[in-house]
Amino acid sequence: MAAQNSVLTQIARPYASALFDLAQSENQLASVETSLSDVSRLIGESQDFSRFLRSPVITADTKAHALDALLAKAKTSDLIANFLRLVAKNGRLFALDAIIAGFRELAAAARGEVSADVTSAAPLTAEQVKSLAATLKARIGKTVTLNQFVDTSLIGGLQVKVGSQMIDSSLKTKLTAMKIAMKEVG
Repeated sequence: MAAQNSVLTQIARPYASALFDLAQSENQLASVETSLSDVSRLIGESQDFSRFLRSPVITADTKAHALDALLAKAKTSDLIANFLRLVAKNGRLFALDAIIAGFRELAAAARGEVSADVTSAAPLTAEQVKSLAATLKARIGKTVTLNQFVDTSLIGGLQVKVGSQMIDSSLKTKLTAMKIAMKEVG
């Protein structure tokens, strides 16, 4: 898995860097980051879309045509639409999530921030997001940008990933740990 992530990072880095440089030169960093967050949320919340992007069986041309149909209906900037078409044309849609993560890291670093991926069982309220961001800022010492995902299988609680550090307070993980502990006792 680590080797696969390394290869994905190597593929994603030039795309993320190029998009970052272009967005920065056109003074569109914030809007590009928002659009990419929407795409990332769609990848995270739709298993069908995620499988479609990663499937080696579906040709790059088929993916590009499907993406064109999606972009025709979506209201996204020309910069993002053209970037996604380029990624599709080059057969790199399987790395799109890694490209977005790389872009977010570059944008956060440019602002002097750290980004955190937060996965919850249900969407967080604005107050919960504010509280979590404040708690992470106090712990890390930097402003934290939250990338939110929803995974109903967590049942409750949160999974927070900041850099290489993972904080998992989900009920799913706690129940799994209890199940393992009960097997060891019995």
